[in-house]
Amino acid sequence: MVQYRTAIEDMAKRICPDLHVSIYDIEEKMTQKGRIITVFLTKIGGVTLDECAQFSRALSAELDSLDLIAERYFLEVSSPGLERPLKLKMHYTSAINEFIGVQWDSSDRRVLTRGKLIEVNPDAIVIEPSEEERVRIPFNAIYKARTLFSDTEKGSHK
Repeated sequence: MVQYRTAIEDMAKRICPDLHVSIYDIEEKMTQKGRIITVFLTKIGGVTLDECAQFSRALSAELDSLDLIAERYFLEVSSPGLERPLKLKMHYTSAINEFIGVQWDSSDRRVLTRGKLIEVNPDAIVIEPSEEERVRIPFNAIYKARTLFSDTEKGSHK
């Protein structure tokens, strides 16, 4: 399967400044119905539905004018959501002071640690599961991580 991610990312980066948004991630997958390209946008305060629609129209026009993708494709534009996956170091950096959940390998077992992300270092993150505890997790031990929705009034994490 030919991957178009790099070319799409270059186009998307040119569109972002006009709409005051940034690319959070781009996913590309093949289905029986055709290729699905999903562009996740972000900005401080969150991305609106109108901004996603404007971005989608602009990117669609550019993709169509360049005739980059020969086969059938579907373009989806969205925000990454409240509970967004953390894949890149910049994702972790943007989530400092947020509650996150991390599945990671500690010695001979997989561990789930939840807490406030307080540091992002070159080779690890530091999470504070409670006020008395800090856990350092090396990036190379992380299996999966995501931000967690926090109901601040009740102090619970869902």
